[in-house]
Amino acid sequence: MIVRAVARDAGQILTVQRAAYVTEAQLYGDPFIPPLVESVEQVRAAIESAVVLKATDGERIVGAVRGRLAGTACRVGRLMVAPDAQGRGVGTALLEALHEAVPEAAAFDLFTGHLSEGNLRLYRRLGYRETHRERMDDHLTLVHMRRD
Repeated sequence: MIVRAVARDAGQILTVQRAAYVTEAQLYGDPFIPPLVESVEQVRAAIESAVVLKATDGERIVGAVRGRLAGTACRVGRLMVAPDAQGRGVGTALLEALHEAVPEAAAFDLFTGHLSEGNLRLYRRLGYRETHRERMDDHLTLVHMRRD
């Protein structure tokens, strides 16, 4: 089930976030990527100021995604799925639910790392197209994508 997150979900979402982003940190050799150093207060603030959707399996949160309208585009961030729930369509369902939850958006923008092949495949399958790349340092280039 996918519904809007509330402030009291912040701790559980942060737990899923940290579990989900460990593989990204390992892939890029950086244990200090933003999703891993974000605080529960920052997650709570995001829930209160943006569209944050959560996917649940019973009482357990197994995934989440954030969206924030900026002009006519929705900036998508922190798409996450608990490692033991990956590969079951949760990420796809979360993104599709976000697209429906922000109908006023003319486009959806997101980014991921250039080595994150699974993420890139998912985004392309859902209609996202690469707009540009941004080199952050020797080991990371961000791939920016948009769905109109």
